[in-house]
Amino acid sequence: MRAIQVTRFGGPEVLDLVELEAPVPRGDQVLIDVSASGVNFADTHQAANDYLAPQRLPLVPGAEAAGRTEDGRRVVALVGSGGYAEQALAHPSTVFALPDTVDDTTALAFVLQGATAWHMLRTSARLAPGESVVVHAAAGGVGCLAVQLARELGAERVIATASSADKRDLARDVGADIAIDPGVDDLAAALQEANNGRPVDIVLEMTGGSVFDMSLAALAPFGRLVTYGMAGRVPPSPVDPRRLMATSRAVIGFWLMHALSLPGGLRPAMEEMLDLHAAGRLRALHGGSYPLSDARRAHEDMRARRTHGKITLDPSR
Repeated sequence: MRAIQVTRFGGPEVLDLVELEAPVPRGDQVLIDVSASGVNFADTHQAANDYLAPQRLPLVPGAEAAGRTEDGRRVVALVGSGGYAEQALAHPSTVFALPDTVDDTTALAFVLQGATAWHMLRTSARLAPGESVVVHAAAGGVGCLAVQLARELGAERVIATASSADKRDLARDVGADIAIDPGVDDLAAALQEANNGRPVDIVLEMTGGSVFDMSLAALAPFGRLVTYGMAGRVPPSPVDPRRLMATSRAVIGFWLMHALSLPGGLRPAMEEMLDLHAAGRLRALHGGSYPLSDARRAHEDMRARRTHGKITLDPSR
């Protein structure tokens, strides 16, 4: 089968198109003939071996796949790794049946990025109706779904940040009340101004560096900053516990893998998102499909912030 393989760690240049033996299911594993593979920013960390879980070579990257099982069922699955290929294996608990009304790109957006947004808002931040929510990188895969889910879960005001005017327009189009440039001189002040002059209740943050620092400074007492990425590859300043105590603020880390051990795993998130989608109240932004052979370009574009919404790979090309 055709697959993308990493035999040395690094940037997009380490993604090589190769021919590999098809994977063989073990135990109750599900074999999927892949029609589309999801691409996530975390995949760039996987290729560089600078993310949360240490990687071992050789590696087929990619955490999600849509396609059909051996018995013909159309599904989407979280696969952990191995998604950038014509066939992939998944555990039954992370395989979800798809109705014909849900296209592959939407399904792929929901299974990892949407589940991340859902659990950050519900499980980690415990969003209460009437609270304000800041969503950084709001035109990205997680961000555009987080904006919509925050609104569905009762947020009074949703504040988006995005790096370009076009992306800020996209964030407003999916439901943000206001969208601002995160590159302003005083981001903490800008976030509070965007919240009608008040500190904010919840921030979903995945950049690191000064964006993390300024987001923490913008929080209200009992506010929660949920950090789920390090796209800027620059660590924030150390957090002094005394600073948290003095302001009654919280910093919460989130990694989707831990949600798999919760009751129901990802199923409650997937069921709610599919219901909202069927009702016309939740949509994924389709950011484009790349041939599997162009995986390097997909990573280059993502790292350069030239993408928006959900981008995918087509294993047939």
